[in-house]
Amino acid sequence: MDLWDCAAVVTGAASGLGAETARHLAEAGAKVAAIDIDQTGVEALAAEIGALAIPCDVADAPAAEAAIAKAKEANGPARVLINCVGQARPQRIVDADGQPMPLEDFRYLVEVNLISAFNMMRLVAADMAGLTPGRDGERGVIISTASVSAYEGQVGEAAYAASKGGLASMMLPAARELGSLGIRVVGIAPGLFSTPTLFKMEQDLDPRIARSVPFPQRFGDPAEFAMLVAHVIKNTMINGTVLRLDGGYHK
Repeated sequence: MDLWDCAAVVTGAASGLGAETARHLAEAGAKVAAIDIDQTGVEALAAEIGALAIPCDVADAPAAEAAIAKAKEANGPARVLINCVGQARPQRIVDADGQPMPLEDFRYLVEVNLISAFNMMRLVAADMAGLTPGRDGERGVIISTASVSAYEGQVGEAAYAASKGGLASMMLPAARELGSLGIRVVGIAPGLFSTPTLFKMEQDLDPRIARSVPFPQRFGDPAEFAMLVAHVIKNTMINGTVLRLDGGYHK
């Protein structure tokens, strides 16, 4: 898919992977709608790259619907959706005092990391289905950010891993269903990337942890994530899978 003059929606665009992805898409000529709950951050990013800023909590269903409607009105129906929203709240199922994790804390991460991504998918896919097909009959591509924690979650990551695992397992059935409409569905599972989510999740983060990455032995750069997003958009054969982007890292 050619990104020039293509309408694209990026959630979680105020910082980290989402911000860098929005930059790359804008540089490629896409009309970017940047969505994030952080109004100050998303407006600053949009001013920097010439995008449309839409402050929104994508975990709020009516607000998300309004955000997609606003993006559609400004840029036309999106052919690209990149879900980069992600929250992490490291918490044991039973803490040191023997108290169980509040159920609302588990529900919150599932709502933000999984349900919001599905909500954006269903809304944007409905618009994509009515677009004129391009090369290979393609109408759109939806890329969602999972995590290596979906496969190898650590102590304190039960809720986070469950939410990202649900996201990863959704890619293939969604791709099978939406393929008849010319819509591809792909996941990317980053490893150790220099983002606010990582540093919040790994509260005792030490630069030495990067040495556990086979190669390169460093944290990933959000630009490397954005580069993969751009490649997935252009390469029509990538579909129905979750691509690990982790330097061979296994937790």
